[in-house]
Amino acid sequence: MDPERAPRPGPALLQLLHLLWLLPHSRATPPAAAGWRAGLQNHTFQHTVYCQDWSPGVGLSEVYDEDQLFSFDFSQNTRVPRLPEFADWAQKSGDASTISFDKAFCQAMVQEVGPQLEGKIPVSRGFPVVEVFTLKPLEFGKPNTLVCFVSNLFPPTLTVAWQRHLAPVEGAGPTFVSALDGLSFQAFSYLNFTPAPSDLFSCIVTHEIDGYTAIAYWVPHNPLPSDLLENVLCGVAFGLGVLGILVGLVLIIHFRKPCSGVKWRLRWARAVVANRAGYPLVVQAIWLQDGRMTD
Repeated sequence: MDPERAPRPGPALLQLLHLLWLLPHSRATPPAAAGWRAGLQNHTFQHTVYCQDWSPGVGLSEVYDEDQLFSFDFSQNTRVPRLPEFADWAQKSGDASTISFDKAFCQAMVQEVGPQLEGKIPVSRGFPVVEVFTLKPLEFGKPNTLVCFVSNLFPPTLTVAWQRHLAPVEGAGPTFVSALDGLSFQAFSYLNFTPAPSDLFSCIVTHEIDGYTAIAYWVPHNPLPSDLLENVLCGVAFGLGVLGILVGLVLIIHFRKPCSGVKWRLRWARAVVANRAGYPLVVQAIWLQDGRMTD
């Protein structure tokens, strides 16, 4: 075929893009056929391949109900599980050829369609929002994992650095980027550590495309009590309980003893009240001495 008459790949890719956009609309389920599905619970598995001019140039994210399961290492041509529990599933996948095709198609779309849309579509940016928390409940002296969660990320290009007391920390795991609905992204970075009361960690996220940097700090708060502290608190509570019982017994025995002055006070008070009911005020004192009344 004459090279001058050979069709350029650009228009063909545009037609293919249009067909892909129409595909979800043509597969809509009729209302009559969807009746038996009304009682089912919907779950979403999202397989997203993205490519861009920034680093990383290409990426893959597989998400189940907005929880990332896998990313993909294109240099090793293998899936990378976000959690160790998914490692067996990652090794059993056999769709490497399909992922390679998706990568090539995405890069071809960027090269052919990107220049035609440049300046016609506004460039979208999302300033990253960073949050740091522990993966497990905080207990001093027991191994734990710090999680740096980055949301509102677009485009998905960033660098994550950890610091402890403003000094760089080595040994952080890889940064996992996952796609969400609406063409937005989020990222996770993990750091294993053993917490101490004086810890001060910071997660520094740099959005490379515009140089924006967001920092989140973490300090220990609301730790779970240790075994020694629990034993001490239980001992103190038990001692206070025994002390309360002893004080109660002493008070009961003390107030059960007869008191000689009580009868005299009661008789004197009754005499005063009786004489104030409309009669001239006369105060009478009634004394009780050795069981006999005296004036």
